[in-house]
Amino acid sequence: MVKECNLGLRGAGIERKVQLQELECLRLEAYENSWLYKEKVKVVHDRNIKRREFRVRDLVLLYNSRLRLMPKKLRFRWEGPYRVEKVEPYGVFHLSHPSSPIFFKVNGHRLKLYHGEKLKNNKELEIFLLKDPAQKED
Repeated sequence: MVKECNLGLRGAGIERKVQLQELECLRLEAYENSWLYKEKVKVVHDRNIKRREFRVRDLVLLYNSRLRLMPKKLRFRWEGPYRVEKVEPYGVFHLSHPSSPIFFKVNGHRLKLYHGEKLKNNKELEIFLLKDPAQKED
């Protein structure tokens, strides 16, 4: 009877080792699948990133993500305009406020082009009518 009990324990031990090996194989497979999924998501994300190119002397708006004074609906998150003073590789831009000579570095993903100054510089304004004005019949 003792021998049968020992054989039963040995069989249970062997069965438990097999179960642990199967569990380890499942974990490795899940890890590989997770890694493949992350790679695919990264490719899609990188494809959808908008590459923004700014030149020196361009006016840009700066996104302020840390503004917490007002409720979300009321606050305006874009500050500026700032002038691009220097462009470095990998999307780093040196900005300055037009009224201040101090420079600071910013990631290009937090910037967008400011279009307000173009209208100020134009001395002439061209008007296009969508349809011809009505003419008087004599």
